[in-house]
Amino acid sequence: MIYIVIGFLWLSICLYIILGGADFGAGIVEMFTNKKARHKTHEIMYESIAPVWEANHMWLIIAIVILFVGFPEIYTTMSTYLHIPLVLMLVGIIARGTAFTFRHYDAVKDNWQVLYTQIFYYASLLTPFFLGLIAAATVSYSINPDATTFLDLYIFSWLNWFGVSVGLFTVALCAYLASIFSLRETRGKDELLLMIRKSKQTMIFVVITGILVFATAYLSDIPLLMWVFSKPLGIMAIAFATVALLLILRALNNQKLLPVRALAGFQMVMILVAATYQHNPDIILLGNGQHLSLLEHMAPPKTIAALGWALMLGSLFILPFLFYLMASFSKLRK
Repeated sequence: MIYIVIGFLWLSICLYIILGGADFGAGIVEMFTNKKARHKTHEIMYESIAPVWEANHMWLIIAIVILFVGFPEIYTTMSTYLHIPLVLMLVGIIARGTAFTFRHYDAVKDNWQVLYTQIFYYASLLTPFFLGLIAAATVSYSINPDATTFLDLYIFSWLNWFGVSVGLFTVALCAYLASIFSLRETRGKDELLLMIRKSKQTMIFVVITGILVFATAYLSDIPLLMWVFSKPLGIMAIAFATVALLLILRALNNQKLLPVRALAGFQMVMILVAATYQHNPDIILLGNGQHLSLLEHMAPPKTIAALGWALMLGSLFILPFLFYLMASFSKLRK
């Protein structure tokens, strides 16, 4: 049953990165669009994320519940030493959702809309950045329970150059996903060309920040290159992600957009595989040499069994109705 629970954990993380990432990216893409095209981009992004934007955070909630119930020691470690970026990320999610609601559905359109828009932009940018900081901290040996100062325990455990680079990479991935996912929502040649251009720009940003991640990992003595390229699985994952990138680029040039969403989602999965397979099932690598493993630091077997059954039964209701929701709104837009 433990492998079923772990499977649901990784599924929820993958879906949050893909769907939630595209959600965050909508605000990022709109933020970095020139004023002339911003209104058009705003309308396209609204069509892309408005129907299901709140549902995307369901996957984050599922991941948190799995860690809390099934892996309490891992949950405690993260919520203790990474409580600052976690709180900032949650504040960003709340601020973004509130701003999105008032920006679009407020009964009165006045100067407050400008404030709501700015909150939406910066929350969309900073929330995935903090998510990247948290992810980097779990694998960078920067969390050290044996540290004796507040800065070492609760600040430098996540605030370092490697974490910043992973945060920027996460922001780039979100913008890239939003650009790719919004291609199918365009109406007319001008909108399509605008989003194709945005997709290519964010693609370049992803490549640059990806190189930056490897560079800062090397300078920080984090064996990321070894994790990714020392075994065939990592090499294959990077190769598949690169091929998917080239196929997406070709589809953009030919304006044949049917496969691009699936290819972009596949890329995210391959990036996760490449970054984590080497030390799996160790999910947190501590600075004192210890590791927290999904197989060694789990709840009692009865708890895992109950959690596994709950996840399987819940998936019978959540997944079909979620896809039905997406399909329904897709038909309405057509």
